[in-house]
Amino acid sequence: MSAPDPQLAIARYRAHAPGYDASAARTMALRRRTVAKLALEPGQTVLDVACGTGLSFGLLREGVGASGRIIGVELSPDMLALARERCAREGWGNVTLIESAMETAEIPGPLDAILFHFTHDVLRSPAALGRILSAARPGARVAVAGMKLAPWWLAPANLVVRAKARPYMTTLEGLRRPWDLLEGHLATFARESVLYGTGYIGWGVVR
Repeated sequence: MSAPDPQLAIARYRAHAPGYDASAARTMALRRRTVAKLALEPGQTVLDVACGTGLSFGLLREGVGASGRIIGVELSPDMLALARERCAREGWGNVTLIESAMETAEIPGPLDAILFHFTHDVLRSPAALGRILSAARPGARVAVAGMKLAPWWLAPANLVVRAKARPYMTTLEGLRRPWDLLEGHLATFARESVLYGTGYIGWGVVR
């Protein structure tokens, strides 16, 4: 399996950006459940990894309040442009947006919490994970969600999983256990299957 391809991701999300919010509506309930695992408190700093159009910002701001800080890092300039528009429209002055690959992002820490919502390419990049976790304080909370291959007894469903995943991922490597590299950075980690075994939510704390 190939490694994540940033240039391919930029090209794909240029096409996805205009309709992304509409396509992501079906996973908003899962997004809410994942953000809730962060147990955010007013005044904290939270990183939204590969933040896209900023769909999670409203939920994150409910947790950290106006006194907290939200940092969104996004590789795609087209997606980040929509995130900027969202922040301007909502008047969110406590959101910092960074256009960068996660492997080279200058992340202002220390982070109290980190959200990975449908960020498979980042989860399969050891360099990106190292960069992110180096900005986190010990004990920072982490929540992660995304697609995964179904259990063996639902193997036929994996044809659908791969078909749905391919437009949004540049690698399908690690799709059976997408969280395993991240788990190695955490002191605790728990997870549950969702979407009839084709998705997952995980949560834990940084060592």
